[in-house]
Amino acid sequence: MPRPKKCRMVDSAPGVRLFKPQGIPARQLEEIYLSLEGYEALRLADLEGLRQDEAAERMKISRQTFGRILSEARKAVTETIVKGLVLRIEGGEYRMAGAGKSPSAACGDLNAFRRDSGKDLRGGKQEMRKIAVSSEGSDLDGPVDPRFGRAAGFVIIDPDTMTSEYVDNAASQAMAQGAGIQAAELMTRHGVGVVLTGYVGPKAFQALSAAGIKIGQNLEDLSVRQAVEKYKTGQVSMAGGPNRDAAGGQR
Repeated sequence: MPRPKKCRMVDSAPGVRLFKPQGIPARQLEEIYLSLEGYEALRLADLEGLRQDEAAERMKISRQTFGRILSEARKAVTETIVKGLVLRIEGGEYRMAGAGKSPSAACGDLNAFRRDSGKDLRGGKQEMRKIAVSSEGSDLDGPVDPRFGRAAGFVIIDPDTMTSEYVDNAASQAMAQGAGIQAAELMTRHGVGVVLTGYVGPKAFQALSAAGIKIGQNLEDLSVRQAVEKYKTGQVSMAGGPNRDAAGGQR
């Protein structure tokens, strides 16, 4: 039986998760993905100046594993700069500091997503996946529904062709609790890589993040089409946490 992989400890999520050359739309560029543990290795070694054994201890991994992660991260950043690509920071096998004492569960959720999607989020090139926008209607020109978990439905879009399908969210709307988690599972089943919406509660945010799905928030004043175009041109920052607390209800 293979030995389960150990989650790498990450102190905090990056405030900015996308970097691209100025003046070129992101949709016209190839992407490089830097894992969260790669980001943390760069921060500890190259910004804080820790020795590899010290940084490895901070991340709760061996020095050899840290060295490999750091090497992959430096290669991803270098290739981005030299070739003028888009760099996205996401995914990996990590646990956020203070996220509890069961790192294997978080890594297990991400590993399942990786197997289902056929994607490798540890670093390297990756095609842009489907975008889901919480919507009050079924077409691209309808308004964004500000709610995630209790949205009327989702317009799911292929960002390359802008073809779309509408997925009804009535099952989640009818739930007294857990609507956000149910909606997150719906996104996973439809192969969504990015969710654009208004408000996301903590449980929904955790479920989406565990599946490797990026989240763009505070887009409730736009149409579905405008939200997607804003994302494709790099104007939507991927959220590092929910923007609706538990007191605001499960979204």
